[in-house]
Amino acid sequence: MTMERRKPHPLPAPPVDGAAAPLLRNQDFQALWTSRFLAGLGKESGEVAYPLLMLLLAGSAAQAGAVGAAQVATAMVTAVLGGALADRVDRRTVLLVCDLGRLVLLVSFAAALLGGYATVPLVVCAAVVSSALMGVSNPVAMAAVKQLVPPSQMADAAAQNQIRFFTTTALGAPVAGFLFSLGRAFPFLGEAFLYLLSASLILRIRRPLQADRPAEPERWSLRGSVSGFALLARHPILRPMMLWIVGFNVAFTQTGVFLALIATADDRGAANLVVGLTVSLAGTGGLVGALAAGIVVRWVRPTVILLFTAWLAPVCALALLAAPGVLSLGLIAGCVFAAVPCVNAVFYGYVTTSVPDRHQGRALGAVTFMSLLSQPVGILTVGIVFDLAGPSPVFLMMAVVSALAALFTLGPTMRDLPRPEEIAVP
Repeated sequence: MTMERRKPHPLPAPPVDGAAAPLLRNQDFQALWTSRFLAGLGKESGEVAYPLLMLLLAGSAAQAGAVGAAQVATAMVTAVLGGALADRVDRRTVLLVCDLGRLVLLVSFAAALLGGYATVPLVVCAAVVSSALMGVSNPVAMAAVKQLVPPSQMADAAAQNQIRFFTTTALGAPVAGFLFSLGRAFPFLGEAFLYLLSASLILRIRRPLQADRPAEPERWSLRGSVSGFALLARHPILRPMMLWIVGFNVAFTQTGVFLALIATADDRGAANLVVGLTVSLAGTGGLVGALAAGIVVRWVRPTVILLFTAWLAPVCALALLAAPGVLSLGLIAGCVFAAVPCVNAVFYGYVTTSVPDRHQGRALGAVTFMSLLSQPVGILTVGIVFDLAGPSPVFLMMAVVSALAALFTLGPTMRDLPRPEEIAVP
């Protein structure tokens, strides 16, 4: 699948290091960031709205959970496709097609709800197709950042993206709950409106979202489409960091930790209000870390950030074993989540600066696949271990797994990491 090459854009390239304007004044990047914020908010609210609707239609928590699992699996697989598209097709076009496609899908789905035609298969179909379009668009949007931000600001841009992720995660559930209280169709109409705004912002971006492509386009092949995995495996910095991230996600995936906290608090007889506050404390840690990530990545060496986070995880997991109360569980978990955005900012900074533009999408698609693959494993493991043995073995398992993952950070390359802008390639 190929498209005609875009004509050279009259606007200049992003300013070089030392002449770069502040990131907040980079209108093209901020338009892309806001567009992805709105799309992410729609995605997060949808991940709550679909299970709620399934509970109303089918009255089955298992079926509601199955919808959530189907959404994650779909996003995981289509991210690889999106990465391949990002390296071969005009990125602006892909983002517009995905946003407008979800707009049409959700308006149609809301109309079916208002008309009383909603069925369980229809809900599953809408959820899966929406997740597929989001899975395709995510690596495309991330790949576009390389063309809008100079290398010296890439880690800052990645840090700002962490604010977007954790904010949409925090806002998605209450937004979906409020709209659902107004009527079944309202969450999906609201989500459709967010995608309309997102698409309009994509059209406001002036710069091209990818580098000039060769006159002879790369042939489409399955091997070429999944070459991002081989790139990660060969990269001396991304390979050990990705291995650590996979292990960390098994132990400390957000949903799995929340499940462990809720189950432990319930096991200790905590009131519902206390359970909610405990989970809120843990989640707030991620948002606080995201807000501070820009300053941290600017002033702290990448090696320090990585080693601190990697070894903080098993220490905090052991602390969960000895935590005296329920609220302290949330505080301890929040400490781990607060460190995560800084590592993510550094990692995506490396991907953006050290991977050529023609391979950006496939590399990011592989990263997304690997990150999502480990999350269901972590969630399922937490649930099984808790049912069989209770909370203490769960926290011990988290400590062991995160400590084993942290061993990947002890290699010679990880002990002296350069800053992302120091290894920038076109």
